[in-house]
Amino acid sequence: MNGTPVVVALAGSMRDGSYTRAALRHALDAAAERGADTELLDVREYDLPVFDPDEEEPEAATELKREIREADAVLWGSPVYHGSYSAAFRNVHDYCGFDEYEDTTVGLLASAGGGSFASTLDHMRVTARGVHAWVLPHQVGIRNARNKFEDGEITDEDIEERVRKLGQQAVEYAFIHPDVTAPDAGVDETTSAETDGGRTEADD
Repeated sequence: MNGTPVVVALAGSMRDGSYTRAALRHALDAAAERGADTELLDVREYDLPVFDPDEEEPEAATELKREIREADAVLWGSPVYHGSYSAAFRNVHDYCGFDEYEDTTVGLLASAGGGSFASTLDHMRVTARGVHAWVLPHQVGIRNARNKFEDGEITDEDIEERVRKLGQQAVEYAFIHPDVTAPDAGVDETTSAETDGGRTEADD
């Protein structure tokens, strides 16, 4: 590694009690334990209008892009809304491009109110590749999220282990050079979709 890795997490949920945000905090804790400098980027804290390429870029977007650009690894988290990611997550991503993500390590996490998260992770992975990010094979999908958390803590040991592994791998592969060497590019765990991927109150 070339110094201390910087790992940030983008929480694409607007809900106060977001399970997505809580899970990302756990992933960042694991990254910090591995020696990374970490920060949670909470979309609620940035005044971002819907992206319009014809408008002058708002100051909040410039700051958020800088924080992403300067990170060595970025963890993406989104609730499952109608079988895909949230509008809040997408809006941040629309402001970003190759300058922020090319050859940057990206990890994926999605939380669902029901049992289906596969399509959301697939959409996030394709979107990351669209800006030339290198996406970790390991990814985290949380089914029935309302039953997996209590007071911000993860109560499911398997989910806790997978979330922590995401943070650990963000550090392990923060300085990877994709064109030189990379681990197996297969997805860590099968994520074949179930049928109830619609948005619910507990999706995030």
